Amino acid sequence: MKLATVEHERAERTALVLGQGERLLLLERAHHLTTGEHAPALATMQLIIDGGDPVRRILDRLAAREPAEAVVAASEVRWLAPLPRPVQIRDFGGFMDHFRNARARIQGIPAEQVELPAVMLERPLYYFTNRLSVTGHDSDITWPAYSSVRDYELEFACVLGRGGTDITAAEAPSHVFGYTIFNDFSARDTQLEEIATGLGLSKSKDFADSNVLGPWITTADEVGDPYRLTMTARVNGEEVSRGTTAGMHHTFADMIAFASRSTRLHAGEVLGSGTVPTGCGLEHGRFLEPGDTVELEVSGLGVLRNRVVA
Repeated sequence: MKLATVEHERAERTALVLGQGERLLLLERAHHLTTGEHAPALATMQLIIDGGDPVRRILDRLAAREPAEAVVAASEVRWLAPLPRPVQIRDFGGFMDHFRNARARIQGIPAEQVELPAVMLERPLYYFTNRLSVTGHDSDITWPAYSSVRDYELEFACVLGRGGTDITAAEAPSHVFGYTIFNDFSARDTQLEEIATGLGLSKSKDFADSNVLGPWITTADEVGDPYRLTMTARVNGEEVSRGTTAGMHHTFADMIAFASRSTRLHAGEVLGSGTVPTGCGLEHGRFLEPGDTVELEVSGLGVLRNRVVA
């Protein structure tokens, strides 16, 4: 099942994605047409996630009936982030070769000569990013005036369906609601300045609409094994990055177990995978220009497209 949040007739609505995304079933409208009743639990993606199995059964019934009067063309909506207001966003470093490639490019040495700190290999480290600076598929990303080195990052993310504290890696998969594509746009010139201070990242990641999620959430049961997906990036139609989720050094189960250690996770949190190797311009020495269109594709999760503007 693929679930989206869209703007239709000036209102935010949840929708079931039909086909390859060319049509959408508006969930509240479909429920009212089939039952004559309103369904507050379908009003937002967060409520759908919080609703658990009872809401999932409602979705299954609506998917089976698919009333035509509740179906709209994708051309009639504006795509929003599938979870427009995530409870939290943590972005992890799941792919070690991304870090090796990036450091090799910065240091001017072969990637095989890069030695990563042992803690990066031992723990799925993460940073918090701005959960209030989120946008979705087909939106324009206005680049901040303080930066001239524009980069995309090819990631995917899991969305938690259940929270908890001290979740074990064995239990962790049952806490995943679904998966979505994540473009973690980065102001690279600002990032290098910030890293040099030892204080961590700030304005290199924190600008308007810097976190792009979408185009929808594919539920965990439909994805199956998340570590067999192909990830590609295209700029203006030209493929510039290709990788696979099979190369994750730290899995989402590892991330959930680590992040929940002595702290509480919540349904509706987003956990980013980190950038797949070759999945950003920094690794190639090729960055974005105003007007460029970036498409990130992950098998089974769709295509996430955005244009960068000055």
